Amino acid sequence: MNASVLVVGAGPVGLTMALELARYGVGVRIVDKLARRSDKSKALAVWARTLELMDRAAVSDALVEAGLKANGARMFAGGRQVGELTFSDLPSVHPYVLLITQDETERVLEQHLAALGVVVERGVELTDFADDGSHVASALKRGDGSVEELRTDWLVGCDGAHSSIRHALGKSFDGKTVPTDFILADIHLSGSAEISRAQISMFAHADGLLMLFPIRGDRYRVIADLGQASGALPEDPTLTDVQAVIDDRGVPGIVAHDPIWLSAFRINERLVEDYRSGRVFLAGDAAHVHSPAGGQGMNTGMQDACNLAWKLALVCAGACPSELLSTYSTERRHVAQEMIAETGKLTATMTTKNPLLQSVRNTALHFFLGLPAVRHALAAQLSEIEIGYPDSPLSRESASLLPKPHAGERAALPQSELSAARATPRFTLFAEATDAARQFVNAWASVVESQIHKPFSLGTAWLVRPDGYVGTAAQDGDWNALNAYLKSLTAK
Repeated sequence: MNASVLVVGAGPVGLTMALELARYGVGVRIVDKLARRSDKSKALAVWARTLELMDRAAVSDALVEAGLKANGARMFAGGRQVGELTFSDLPSVHPYVLLITQDETERVLEQHLAALGVVVERGVELTDFADDGSHVASALKRGDGSVEELRTDWLVGCDGAHSSIRHALGKSFDGKTVPTDFILADIHLSGSAEISRAQISMFAHADGLLMLFPIRGDRYRVIADLGQASGALPEDPTLTDVQAVIDDRGVPGIVAHDPIWLSAFRINERLVEDYRSGRVFLAGDAAHVHSPAGGQGMNTGMQDACNLAWKLALVCAGACPSELLSTYSTERRHVAQEMIAETGKLTATMTTKNPLLQSVRNTALHFFLGLPAVRHALAAQLSEIEIGYPDSPLSRESASLLPKPHAGERAALPQSELSAARATPRFTLFAEATDAARQFVNAWASVVESQIHKPFSLGTAWLVRPDGYVGTAAQDGDWNALNAYLKSLTAK
């Protein structure tokens, strides 16, 4: 199959992009300049909404098998537990956060991609590209020095925070570096019954924040801030450094041993103005970076890929005009913008060194985490099931006061209704299976699944996008509204 899309970068975002395109039948190639997959754990959390999207590619089961389900998080402040979150009440088929090392996430995605006939081309670097308005001409340099000239319809840059594609496009990566030093350790912990194997533990201490994420066995991810940055990034911590922070901020008795990966870092909060430039797109860290608070960076990037892939697939198939692709940046940039703002505020609150602000924070945490409504809202926000596109040009409703889910909102689909969504990028009709409904799906067979699903409630019909968000809703029987919606998407 000739390649219509070249994906550059084989991290979780690039692999998700290639996997989504391949399962939609789009010819795709994926290259990475590294000779082999990284063995570093890096991003760790896979949240419910990402797993729901991965269900559509039949990948989630393998990810879950390789990871650890955490059902909640505990917060300690002032030497006592001040609150607890639970994810088990999430209205999702994945009511937990999956803690899985990034190298394992990449392994699973790469295996599923290979099963679709697409192999990651490693040791291959994009050295140049040019968009002539009808194609993208790319120069691919291999480890032996040979160069391949490749022409594709589209190019997607998933090449990370230091994206060479973003630099070549001249896109400004606006934002800031947070002036705080952090340490990260993938390490083995033992010795205290206070650290749960099924929960994330967070300690808000006068000296700074300490977070413990269980991985597997007695392996944990440890993240802590060291305070105001000064000069160059500090050297990577030692085992002794990590143990000292744990002793100072955690519960007594925790012993760190056998480190796997020790690193120091600073947080960047940056965002490009537009994720698209002609026939070239940016996704993941190439387009946005933010605080790791909440563990949502990789998830946001993988969801970028799921958003763009179905749109590219419909355009490549000739079912929709290329104008559909402009909604990618409109929808996903807003999500990243809000994520940067929220994680930035959370990081600043949890790392403040002001004693008065610490006291106010600790009191507020104890009060608000005692309210069930607050706990449920925070769990839903972290899990990303509340992400939606209500202001997108693809979100429309034909009447007021229609029942939920509203246009732009996530449609919580049971796994039994995902089989049709795996095959091709199609909208799904949720309505009464009348003769008129069957005529509608037959008339729009190029962009609507043939199977009609039961409506979420009687009296309304919904068209759900291939990525599981409501495109439009109308009163049942208002086929003119549904027809008008699809005509606006497919008109050329």
